[in-house]
Amino acid sequence: QVQLVESGGGLVQAGGSLRLSCAASGRTFSNYAVAWFHQAPGKEREFVAAITRSGRIAPYADSVKGRFTISRDNAKNTVYLQMNSLKPEDTAVYYCAVDDNSGYYTSSVQPTAYDYWGQGTQVTVSS
Repeated sequence: QVQLVESGGGLVQAGGSLRLSCAASGRTFSNYAVAWFHQAPGKEREFVAAITRSGRIAPYADSVKGRFTISRDNAKNTVYLQMNSLKPEDTAVYYCAVDDNSGYYTSSVQPTAYDYWGQGTQVTVSS
């Protein structure tokens, strides 16, 4: 079992920044690919960013490319999502997730590939 706890969400004006954290406990964090997804009201959960076991960063979702950066610190069992130049359309609940079966260099954009999820953190961007 892996327990994931997201933090860092909040209310920010358009153009502002937030850094989300996903802290893991329970098992060796470096053994997993980790991803961020977001879900806006009335919409499906969507892929945002992922980082593989090797530290390779998968292509970002087009909507966040150039603005968001994912990183991981295995020593701290934590993955981060730095979000810059935030837009109102980034408003959503942000979830981190862990893939228990990923290859060393691979990650998935599909929510169904991920085995463990955090409870989510709300990000609200005002215009």
